[in-house]
This record gives sequence, structure tokens and C-alpha cells, in this order.
Amino acid sequence: MKIRILLGFLIMTSICGWSQVVSVPTLDSLVLSSFEEGKIHKVWLSLGDDGFANPIQVPVLIAKGSNEGKVLGLTAAIHGNELNGIAIIQKVFASLDAAQMKGTIIAIPGLNSLAIANQRREFVDQQDLNRLFPGKENGNRSQQMAFQIGKKIIPLFDYHIDLHTASFGRENTLYGRGDMQDETLSIMIRILEPDIIVSNKGEASFGEASGLTLRAFAMKKGVKSITVEYGNPQVFQKEMIDRGVVGIQNLLKWLDFVKGEAKIPPAKNVCSRSYWLFTKKGGYLEVHVSLNQVVKKGELLATLRNPFGEVVEEYFAPESGIVIGKSTNPVNISGGRIIHLGVLESRP
Repeated sequence: MKIRILLGFLIMTSICGWSQVVSVPTLDSLVLSSFEEGKIHKVWLSLGDDGFANPIQVPVLIAKGSNEGKVLGLTAAIHGNELNGIAIIQKVFASLDAAQMKGTIIAIPGLNSLAIANQRREFVDQQDLNRLFPGKENGNRSQQMAFQIGKKIIPLFDYHIDLHTASFGRENTLYGRGDMQDETLSIMIRILEPDIIVSNKGEASFGEASGLTLRAFAMKKGVKSITVEYGNPQVFQKEMIDRGVVGIQNLLKWLDFVKGEAKIPPAKNVCSRSYWLFTKKGGYLEVHVSLNQVVKKGELLATLRNPFGEVVEEYFAPESGIVIGKSTNPVNISGGRIIHLGVLESRP
């Protein structure tokens, strides 16, 4: 009997591969000095408990190079429908040789794990985690989750890229957000080669219960942090993923994590500010402009019709700018999103 069990185990190991039969440990905290140099480590990190008193786990990848050097953090899917960033992280790590690296790369390919599993955007209490930092140790569900992220993950980073996508019913260009007045952040964003850059500090808040974004919180902790939006929700987009992988690989060279020389392209389509335009009434919305399109003041952007096909409203550009994102859902109540307009620093 023991021989048969052993043979079965060996056969299963040969079929599935050792990595699939060895369990991944769950940790309550990340102590970087405890991870062996020259290897890539996989762990689950506990960020609270679920309704069965089991840990709420997020996956963590740690590429541990030499102890010399800094720590780069990569976070994806703080909104549960932002999947392109997960694939970008997975592919970046598949290309790494930790034995040849300096410093450490910590990646969380799925920060809002409960929302990902339920194919939702918000946390379980319908709150936007990316508007709640620093959270509260004794707060409600989402506030405690934000607190855990802020306590156990962000302080480990020297540099940070927060990977996002558009939300349901919208689509995005590949665009970056960061403080372009900061030389390091400016170079980080430019190396990732977004189509559009929105220069700001990430400190906007939305609503009475809102706080800082993850990026703004990281910046207040002394972390050099930027946000990059990679396309559309709840899909894997090959072009976005490929561009994301190449950009991060080049950034690793510039930050001296890996050997090689990275080119620093000039910034293009830098916006001093950006904002969404909203419908005033409800109906069926047709957006006439495309992503990355430069529009002039007074240009027709969208048409809203009632159920009988009659034009209810037309929407025109309030000023010249560039289309960063747009609605893809024709069905709108009053206050529906139309386009995300970026105001270019130097207009064409």
C-alpha cells in the first residue's frame, strides 16, 4: 500500500510538475530578509479574515536579487475588474532571472482578491478601495482592508507602479498619472511610454467617505509612485499587456535592477489636468470621438437619444484637449459618463 501511494505521488508530480503539488505558504507579514537571494518566491499574504474565519489572501511574487539595491513594488487590480495588470506582472516575472538581479521586486497580481473572484470592481461592501487610504485599523470592512495594504505592503517599496484599467462600460488609452515636476517620476512614466500623461499628485478625493488614492498614500510615505492605466476592464488585451511588459522591463534597467541600457523617450501628450464630461439627461448615448483623438473647443463629442430615436441632447467639447477614455455603454441615466478629456499643456 505504501509503495502504491509513493508511486502515485511520483506519477502525479511528473504529470503536474513540482510547483503544483507544493503548497504556497500563507504569511501574516513580509519580512524581506527572510527570503533567499537569487530566487523568485511565491507566497500568500493575509490581509484580514473572511466570513469563515479564513485569511483573506492576496498573491505575492518576490524576486529577491542581491541585498544591494532598492525595492520596486508592482500592484494590480485594486479594482477587481482590472485584469491586464495581472497578466503584465505574470509575464514580467516569467522573464526575470533573480540570480542576476540587484534589489528586490515585490508584485501583487491581484490586490482586491475578493472582488476579482466575484468579477466585481469594488470591495465586498461596494466601496472603492482606491479612495480610502490610509484606511482605519478599527474601521469598516473596506477601511480595514485599505489599512492592511497600507501597513503590510506599501512601506516595503522605494518605487511603485500601480496598474489599472478602465471600469465597466468604459475604455481607456494607455495613459500614465504622476507628478511630472518630480524628475524621477517623470522619467519612470516616460520609460513606460504611455500614449498620454496626466501630470498630478494623485491627491483628488471623491465623496464624503473618500481618502487618498493608493498612489498618493505611497507618495506621502516617501515612495516614488506612479499609476498607469492599461486599457479596458475584465479582459486580457495582448497589445496592452505586451506594451506593459516591455515598459517595465526597460524601467528595471534604468532603476538598475537588471543589466542593460534603457532609452528615455520624450514625454508626449502631457496634460496639465483632466476631467470627465457627464450627461444631463438619460437615454441612449452615441460617442462620436475615438481614444487618443485630439478635439477642438466646440467639436461634437456625443449625441443622446430617447427610446424613440429623437435627439435629446448633443455634447460639445468645452475646450480643446485629447480623449483619454470614453463610455462604451449606450444606456445612460442622467449623470452618465461621456468622455474623459485631457487638457494638453501645449495644444497642437
